[in-house]
Amino acid sequence: MKRITLLGATGSVGSSALDLIGRHRDRFAVEAVTANGDAAGLARIARAFGARFAAVADATAYPALKSALAGSGIEVAAGAAAVSEAAARPADLVLAAVSGAAGVEPVLAAIGQGTSIALANKESLAAAGAMVMAAARARGITVLPVDSEHNAVFQALAGSRMEDVETVWITASGGPFRTWDAARIAAAVPEDALKHPNYAMGAKITVDSAGLMNKGLELIEAHHLFDIAPERLKAVIHPQQIVHGMVGYRDGSVVAQLGAADMRVPIAHCLGWPERIDGPSRRLNFAEIGQMTFEEPDLARFPALRLAIEAMQTGGRAPTVLNAANEVAVEAFLGRSIGFGDIARVVGEVLEALGSGPAPATLDDLWLIDHAARDRARVSMHRAPAPAS
Repeated sequence: MKRITLLGATGSVGSSALDLIGRHRDRFAVEAVTANGDAAGLARIARAFGARFAAVADATAYPALKSALAGSGIEVAAGAAAVSEAAARPADLVLAAVSGAAGVEPVLAAIGQGTSIALANKESLAAAGAMVMAAARARGITVLPVDSEHNAVFQALAGSRMEDVETVWITASGGPFRTWDAARIAAAVPEDALKHPNYAMGAKITVDSAGLMNKGLELIEAHHLFDIAPERLKAVIHPQQIVHGMVGYRDGSVVAQLGAADMRVPIAHCLGWPERIDGPSRRLNFAEIGQMTFEEPDLARFPALRLAIEAMQTGGRAPTVLNAANEVAVEAFLGRSIGFGDIARVVGEVLEALGSGPAPATLDDLWLIDHAARDRARVSMHRAPAPAS
């Protein structure tokens, strides 16, 4: 029996993981669950899966969670420290699906206890990749990638030597704006950006996908996860989303992982690793697929991807600054304070102002850089033109 802790249990990744755990009750048990503020949803999950501990990051949701779990015997807590407490509880695997840089501390807490990590929080590695991976190496922890693209690369690398790798490709659907011109993209409103063609995800990651910032964050994540030089990492547009990642080797071979656009595929791989478990996802029918197409991403129409690539190449604190500024800008866009085209503008201005310097070596360093970038992003936003009505 493998004990699992789910950080971000009420989100899309958490829901997919719980679907798989529910199908394999003989193999998995739930130790702890967390959510941001959905006390009612978290309480339902905790009761249904027999969790021992439940925590909400938003302290104002604590009374509702405590009331919903009264008499259950399930321990209840709230606040950022409570999420890290959940991550540090005895478990065999922590699935980290907390959104944003807030996921860094819980991930480090789990690693500190020697617990394996299934990582669905790309911002942890975008903001603090060197720190997180150094901690994992020091404890001999395997970081299992949950993102479909990184999980694909992880599988395509299996049994191979890293010195034999020439190129790693991660694929992108192109999002809802793949065929739009630059002016139309810049004028997009939240309803446009939230129409992802293949996946149902949270609002922040869906907006990132629309501007291809998500793909840039994933390149930074891959750089740290697999210790691959930035110049060997490429993004490619693949609208069908059948191929999720590819590895090119020095002998000319390319190994790819294919699967349905269903997050239960990579999650099942992580839950079962190093074995495999039965998964419910749709099986591929190649005759029905017919053809698969690939395109170069257009960095002129999608400047967020260009900024992320430049931050990865610059290294140091640049990815930390990029991630923090982007979180602030996306939140403002979703709140209709700025336009879609302003997201990349704000991020670019913050990178230019604060992107030089060493990478954070401690959590104190991280939060100093992160908070400075967020403050600078808010200043930049005040100069942004009003969004299109």
